[in-house]
Amino acid sequence: MSDVNSTQPHSSQLDMMASDRYQSWRLVKDKLVARAVVVGGLSIIGAIVLIFFYLLYVVFPLLLSSHAESIAQYDTPEPALGKTLLLAMEEQNEVAVRFTETGKAIFFNVANGATIATENLPIPDKVSVTSFAHGDFDKAEVIYGLSDGRALIVKHDYKLSYPDGKRFISPSIQYPLGQQAIVVDNAGQALTQIAFKVGEDNGTLVAKTADNRMVLASLTQKKSLFDEEVTLERSDVLLETVGTDVDFMLLDKEQRNLYLANRKGDLTIFDVNDKTQPTIKHKLNVMNHGTEISSIEFLNGDISLLIGDSQGELSQWSMVRDQKNHFSVEKLRSFKVSKAPLVSINAEQRRKGMLVSDANGVIGIYNSTSERELIKQPISNNKPLAVALSPRANAFLLQGEDNKIHFWHIDNEHPEVSFSSLWQKVWYESYPKPDYIWQSSSASNDFEPKMSLVPLVFGTLKASFYAMLVAIPLSLFGAIYTAYFMTPRIRQYVKPGIEIMGALPTVILGFLAGLWLAPFVEMHLAGIFSLLMVVPLAVMIFAFFWQKIPEASRHLIPEGWDAVVLIPVILFSAWFAFAVSPSIEAICFNGDLRTWMNSEFGIGYDQRNTLVVGLAMGFAVIPMIFSIAEDAIFSVPKHLTTGSLALGATPWQTMTKVVLLTASPGIFSAIMIGFGRAVGETMIVLMATGNTPVMDLSIFQGLRTLSANIAVEMPESEVNSTHYRVLFLAALVLFMFTFIVNTLAEMIRQNLRQKYSSL
Repeated sequence: MSDVNSTQPHSSQLDMMASDRYQSWRLVKDKLVARAVVVGGLSIIGAIVLIFFYLLYVVFPLLLSSHAESIAQYDTPEPALGKTLLLAMEEQNEVAVRFTETGKAIFFNVANGATIATENLPIPDKVSVTSFAHGDFDKAEVIYGLSDGRALIVKHDYKLSYPDGKRFISPSIQYPLGQQAIVVDNAGQALTQIAFKVGEDNGTLVAKTADNRMVLASLTQKKSLFDEEVTLERSDVLLETVGTDVDFMLLDKEQRNLYLANRKGDLTIFDVNDKTQPTIKHKLNVMNHGTEISSIEFLNGDISLLIGDSQGELSQWSMVRDQKNHFSVEKLRSFKVSKAPLVSINAEQRRKGMLVSDANGVIGIYNSTSERELIKQPISNNKPLAVALSPRANAFLLQGEDNKIHFWHIDNEHPEVSFSSLWQKVWYESYPKPDYIWQSSSASNDFEPKMSLVPLVFGTLKASFYAMLVAIPLSLFGAIYTAYFMTPRIRQYVKPGIEIMGALPTVILGFLAGLWLAPFVEMHLAGIFSLLMVVPLAVMIFAFFWQKIPEASRHLIPEGWDAVVLIPVILFSAWFAFAVSPSIEAICFNGDLRTWMNSEFGIGYDQRNTLVVGLAMGFAVIPMIFSIAEDAIFSVPKHLTTGSLALGATPWQTMTKVVLLTASPGIFSAIMIGFGRAVGETMIVLMATGNTPVMDLSIFQGLRTLSANIAVEMPESEVNSTHYRVLFLAALVLFMFTFIVNTLAEMIRQNLRQKYSSL
């Protein structure tokens, strides 16, 4: 029996074995948790890195340079049919047309120059072509001025079909105003210069005759009520004040402004909106001494003129209106193409770009908004006779004096983007001066994209600043009082109550801010400002009289319950502030503070403004800053505070000299996390402000932030378009901004921790 008992372990041994197993299992769990934490941390870092590289991947094409590549070179098709007056291509870059001085239209294959069809235009017998001009390229219209004072308008058209699943393009010639030539000059003089534009039911022709008269003809189409017969009514007027020296004529697509210029640089702009009484709007010289105009063309939209000179400089001129509603013609920008005269300017049909060629066969591609030289390439050793830019601006044809046609492909996807267009002031068309503007899209191809990120960054910082201006004082002072002065019994209700505010969805806060707070602030603006003065003053007055109360009476309120006594004071003073604000507004501000600010200082007021955003975002940020700062202050070791009090310091001195310094790393972290929260906020600024990307320091004006702009415009942007990639660039800027701020904040926090760790 004794042998059996000796072989069985004692209870103490069993306890030791169980303890060893527990410790072993605990070590295993600690290692597993430690590795899980490491894996989780590395996963977060990896996810952030992947997000960064994905944003960079989408943005990177904006940084790629443009280039052009030669595709083919061949002889001019049907050279015996006359000299080329115009080359043009259809949208697929497969079929082109050559209009000649003999009234022929030759369609040919762009890839090899093979003739597809030849059209004889209905030019009357014994009549020769004396002038030629193109209309809007997107309408594919041209006009022949004839020696008998008439003109023929022609349109080249292309129809797509897919027989056997393959694309087939059928070119044809159409006549928008009929096949009969239109009488422009009743005297029958030859038309030596001509310009025209044709609308849906009207048209305007301007011509210079052989005897130096300027004829303005207005055409109106009339449709019969009983059948589909269309008649053309014509009226004309002479422009008597121009003189004989006119080498270039341009009429804008709205048929309102007529531009006449000579080679010396004298530019005259007529207002022809009233076709019966054209008037001169501006006269100026656009050339320097010793320089002549060699070519002139409209930029897309017909708002700006592109003028090429004899010294190889391309300049953009546009009518701008100042703050006094006075118009003037200003030079917006210029590009130095070469030292040779610029003989051809081809504006893009869908963007604010242009292809320019000089007399030596060098082409340059530029964008007006970004002010970029995208491509400069020698194409031919001969002077260009005609240049055609495709509708999509991804290819061009150039015919030289050697009757060779060069076909080139263009890779130029994002010409609108440059450092200056994103981060510097740009002088946009119709604007009185250079400015920072974000206005990314429109329904018309004539629109000039304005993609400055500066207003968005400004709006982000402005909204965050005012949100932090509201949140920091309230949250930090609340955290200090709650963690150090408040009794634990109240703290157990106050702290969770404030923290639960952070669980409110921001979309609800934005909804309330936009639909309730914004109208309330507008109606009680004077009350809001009265509140900021009356409540602090009431608290100070109450505190002064509280000290005058006998000490025995004051001690009836337990220590740490002081805030409860202040609640009715704050509520009453807030009510009083709103109650007296109408009287203050009537006495001091003529009954309306908003109108008074506008009349006295020119400060406008938008209902959804920065003040509303600051209040709403401040409310959303307060719980985060309060919770982290309160935990940092409450976690200060008790021996530090008791030691300070034991040495004779007052509670306030202990707070300012010991507690705040020790908790400063945590407090700073709370502020920076709150700032990051405000910078990235989307829904509140989306719903509580007007989303106007303006740069105005006024707290009463709206704004647009980076995050809100992405949320608003990303669903509407075309994938892989310039707009789409710039939105990703805005996201990358926001990402980098928060990364840099958080990195600096962590460095400062570590410095504070080391500095005050010895306390």
